[in-house]
Amino acid sequence: MDQIGDNLLYYDYSIKHLLNLDKKGVDKESPEYLSSYRSFEGAVYENYLYEMLLIYAKQNPQIGQFILKGPHTEGSQQHLSNALHVNKKGQIVYRTRSIEINEFDGLIYGEKEIHFIEMTLIKSVTNLKRRLRKKKALLEVLFPNHEIKALIILCEGVTGSKQLPDYCTVWITKPFVAKDVYAWLQENPRRKRKPFLRPKGPTLVDDSVLDVFPFKYYNSLGWMLRRLRAKPNAVLNMGFLKTEVCTRYIDLFTKVYLGYMDGHHFQKMYPHVPNVTEKVVVSIEKDHTGALLLTYFMQHSRKKLDNVVINKHGEASVAKKDPYGISVTEVYHVLRIMDDSFVLSIKNIKVVEKLLRSLDS
Repeated sequence: MDQIGDNLLYYDYSIKHLLNLDKKGVDKESPEYLSSYRSFEGAVYENYLYEMLLIYAKQNPQIGQFILKGPHTEGSQQHLSNALHVNKKGQIVYRTRSIEINEFDGLIYGEKEIHFIEMTLIKSVTNLKRRLRKKKALLEVLFPNHEIKALIILCEGVTGSKQLPDYCTVWITKPFVAKDVYAWLQENPRRKRKPFLRPKGPTLVDDSVLDVFPFKYYNSLGWMLRRLRAKPNAVLNMGFLKTEVCTRYIDLFTKVYLGYMDGHHFQKMYPHVPNVTEKVVVSIEKDHTGALLLTYFMQHSRKKLDNVVINKHGEASVAKKDPYGISVTEVYHVLRIMDDSFVLSIKNIKVVEKLLRSLDS
């Protein structure tokens, strides 16, 4: 901490809910309090490591250009579209239209390699693998002439770190606590912060150096839809599905769309699903194990979307999607571009399920 002074106190922390729990005297061992505090502690952990990486990057310029973020940069005050940039909150994000689809804890921009940085206090890497796939795939599309790697920084006690892909370099830290930062945030009035320390160096740069390859998110989603259905007399273009390009886009989008079913046909397959829409959108999704599965979407209105998930026993469950999330706008987009040629019968669905299972055998 001596190396970074009071820099951690210059970051923004979303702790309104946590402070309210403290004021109410909520049990600090309750799930609600622990969840809120861990989220805050994870943010402080990320900021602390970023400050230490700044010093490391200054001392080791050979690693490449280190992208400034947080209080080290003013960030863009504009809502840039189809751009990788530092937003007005100081976060490194990729934005398409009105939605930020990915955030990076840090970026090291080299001549031949780009390292994206992930710093987290998670106890297990199971869910992290999927996030890493998406981030790597996005950077591969944006920087096709670079090799994409990752620096993953985890805390002692995490499980599964040796299961991470070969493109990941993993660092493990000692246990971390954020009680001093939280104590300062609770002070009223707060003690005066020491002056902000701003490392300077030729390789500590802003986001203007990020020269990205043109990428249109929704155009690419539509292109994938058409390519997956492009093979004559076949419901699924398996040759394309197996290509490196298709794999990258599935990782990037997490799901790609295949067509739609008439609602009454879908009800015959899954009679217990309520409020089935006239058209049920069919997509292929990659789960945390890497297997490809079918999942379904029912759009009830512009902002109301249900996801029908089928478990390994063939049973359906319904989950409501975030009305401001990317899935809502994706489904709205693909429904507008799908004509009758994209309709899928029950027989078609059975064929696709069999084809996807064959990929795992």
